[in-house]
Amino acid sequence: MTDAMCHRGPDATGFFTEGPASLGHLRLSIIDLSTAANQPFIDNSGRYVMVFNGEIYNYQEVKAGLSGYAFHTSSDTEVLLAAYTKLGPACLQLLRGFFALAIWDRQERELFIARDRMGVKPLYYYIDDQRCVFASEVRSILASGYVKRKADLAALADYFSYQSIGYPHSIIEGIRQLEAGSWMKIKNGVVTREVYWDVTAARNGFDITDPGRIKGKIRELMLQSVRRRLVSDVPVGAFLSGGIDSSAVVALMAEASDATPNTFTISFEEKEYDESPYADIVAKKFRTNHTTILLKPTVFLDELQAGLDAMDIPSGDGINTYVVSKAIARQGMRVALSGVGGDELFAGYPFFNSYLQLRKYGFWWGIPAGLRKGPTSLLPHRTGKQDRIRQLLRAPSAGIADFYPVFRQILTPARIGAITSLGNGALDTAMHQQLMAKKASLKHFPLLSQVSAAEYLGYTQHTLLKDTDQMSMAVSLEVREPFFDQDLVEYVLAIPDEYKKPTYPKSLLVESLKPLLPDEIVFRKKQGFVFPWNTWLRKDLYSFCDGYIRNMATRPFIHGDQLIGYWQDFLKGDQDIRWTEIWLFVVLEYWLEKNHVE
Repeated sequence: MTDAMCHRGPDATGFFTEGPASLGHLRLSIIDLSTAANQPFIDNSGRYVMVFNGEIYNYQEVKAGLSGYAFHTSSDTEVLLAAYTKLGPACLQLLRGFFALAIWDRQERELFIARDRMGVKPLYYYIDDQRCVFASEVRSILASGYVKRKADLAALADYFSYQSIGYPHSIIEGIRQLEAGSWMKIKNGVVTREVYWDVTAARNGFDITDPGRIKGKIRELMLQSVRRRLVSDVPVGAFLSGGIDSSAVVALMAEASDATPNTFTISFEEKEYDESPYADIVAKKFRTNHTTILLKPTVFLDELQAGLDAMDIPSGDGINTYVVSKAIARQGMRVALSGVGGDELFAGYPFFNSYLQLRKYGFWWGIPAGLRKGPTSLLPHRTGKQDRIRQLLRAPSAGIADFYPVFRQILTPARIGAITSLGNGALDTAMHQQLMAKKASLKHFPLLSQVSAAEYLGYTQHTLLKDTDQMSMAVSLEVREPFFDQDLVEYVLAIPDEYKKPTYPKSLLVESLKPLLPDEIVFRKKQGFVFPWNTWLRKDLYSFCDGYIRNMATRPFIHGDQLIGYWQDFLKGDQDIRWTEIWLFVVLEYWLEKNHVE
């Protein structure tokens, strides 16, 4: 099991086996580089044994409150275990960081596993009548030999809808994800679960009435978040794209530490892809130790198979993250800060505004569904976009639980029903079910914050964070995301729309950090990684894609003729078929074959 994910920790491997329990750990040394901090780690009493993946940023503060414990290392690992020995699961409330952990109580013969609030670190498990198997990666559990390699068809419906698989499922039948912000205990065959943090829980006591104080608080919390993420005994770098979010992180790094920030930018000779001139502006302003890494766009093709091999779980996204992480890891970095999460928190995506606009016409969703169906049936059935509009107009309500899953769709239910046997055109995805379960609590938030909360429960947790983790850890790089700090998130979600609605891109964030961000950065046209995948799939990757598409067409849950026809229509230039829709099938088939999954 550890061999299957050796890339996650190249510095040390450790095992503990006793009675019914076996723990394995792979270490990427970041805090306290000594061998004394290696894992599995046993507390002073010898009663508790822990394996832990992640970082506890405030471990020094937690340590100061643990009187009477004789510490033997300067690691966050020992602090975490000491806190558990004193407080039990309640210790999780003290922690600021990201983690997946398992603690074996040798006296009570009890297993405790837990996951961080935002779901930055993954944690999968499988339970049957005889055993519980758990790991940071699905392929590690598969390597145990205890689980049949059979795809979970219900989960595949989520995958085709959203390019990833959400809680509680995984790609494999029987393997589950531990919910973010929760813990689980297993003793004598009895399983106990508890959620200790919920992004949708109502929180009071914030000062959110004065714009000036709001901006000051955001700046304070952003600086605190960045300062926390600089805790390390190895050099810390930062991704710098020259956009607002990464530039904000770098600006605060320069303020939070006397050390010169190490920044890295991916550069391209082709101007339509290259953002390095903007990154140079930021690097010069904050006098960073800046490295520009020149790549050709075709490196994404050259690294494609390595990137697909790095995927622990199939994802329609992620190749970009793999290429960038690998390039930075080659520069000798083990820790890097990233600006991901800024769009989700500060309403940076177009559908934040779309949601506000649609809510203005809320009377429409007050009309009985049967009466609304008639007018919407007049919409053409030709395009996926028109199908999404039809879904919104026919939604049971104008609430975020009914709207968000449509905003984030890759393949519509109608297309999934046409190409697969996974829903017959009417899907109730795990994402929709989870949002419906939290419908009452979501209503307590301002409208823009409802979208943010839905993002955390959906795309952010199950695509963005998972891809960041699996693709960076594949090259032994730890990525830290200041915009996913608990204290920052809780505060910003409480801010009324009147202060948060952008007058220009992420204006509340920018004005909170004034005068840190140059106007050239704030008011530039957003670029990002937009490479010619449409062309590549039809030309450079044609043979690669064609082979996997045809193999996928033979799967029992696929309507083979429909999939082949869909692929042929794309090749002929059908503008209604996006390359991302085709890519989902290619990636899935590649993963199923590589992992010998039925």
